[in-house]
Amino acid sequence: MKQSLHSLSRKCLFLLAITLSLHLSSYCQDELRNTTEAGITIGPMVFLGDLGGHAGKGTTFIKDYNMNQTKIAIGAYITAYPAQWLGFRFSLNYGKIEGSDGDITGKGGWEEARKARNLDFRSKILEGTVMAEFYPTVFLEEDPEDVTARFRPYGVIGLGAFHFNPQGTYRNQYGDVVWVDLKPLHTEGEGWAEYPDRKNYSLTQLNIPMGAGIKYFFSENLNVSFEIIHRKTFTDYIDDVSTRYVDPALFDKYLSPSQAVIAKYMSNKAAQGYNTPGYRKNDKRGDPKQNDAYFTAQFKIGFRIGGGSEQRWRNSTHCPLLRF
Repeated sequence: MKQSLHSLSRKCLFLLAITLSLHLSSYCQDELRNTTEAGITIGPMVFLGDLGGHAGKGTTFIKDYNMNQTKIAIGAYITAYPAQWLGFRFSLNYGKIEGSDGDITGKGGWEEARKARNLDFRSKILEGTVMAEFYPTVFLEEDPEDVTARFRPYGVIGLGAFHFNPQGTYRNQYGDVVWVDLKPLHTEGEGWAEYPDRKNYSLTQLNIPMGAGIKYFFSENLNVSFEIIHRKTFTDYIDDVSTRYVDPALFDKYLSPSQAVIAKYMSNKAAQGYNTPGYRKNDKRGDPKQNDAYFTAQFKIGFRIGGGSEQRWRNSTHCPLLRF
């Protein structure tokens, strides 16, 4: 009888332990979901580089932003929040960028040289980023856990990788304007022995995304944000323009006859469609002192994954451990 009671007790303890484990497992999973946000983004993606711009000398950022070159980018993200003031975001973005000297309005100044250059490009951008989000005003809030109807400004910085493929317009033998890939044409002699300082560039590059935004919580589970994120890059060839014109005879040396014809056209369009005698080899084609960049101004819609406010913002490591 004693053994039977002992066996029954062990069975009851085992069933109790199993029940508690299942309950704690469910609780911990809920807490993990409560620290996670997923969402989508949409907004303009803007190129900042050698092509296009406004009157005067070409510069970086907003001053040389051409509105008609704005394209829409879309994306998706997931963010983990180990604390209310800190988040770690992984995002994927897809967009398009472009630039054209034809969009410059000539006013008789420095911009005339860029307009006379007459180059253009477009490229798709596929990007992945890992960023940290910082919410400094959390430390000033009386009840940080009550987020409904609250605004929170934030800053972001991180590391990303992006893929691009510059294309330019080419008028073929039939008079049609088509887009051609620029990298295989070596328009500035990249990788050629005559220009040892001009290395072949990779179509996949790293960037440093950085920016700021503001978030508004409709509820604990739904929020919207607006943010501007600038990408510092480490290449000056997103638009396939960086330094000086090459000797056009070298295209015949390194490329096939059909490629050489296209490359000569794409390398130097200065005498095509603008009142200018054109550029010659070693004349300035771009500014190698400034790398290309791009930025997005996007709206985000975020959804918190999980349950109620009493569990909000908890970290899953708070869950107790059972040992048998």
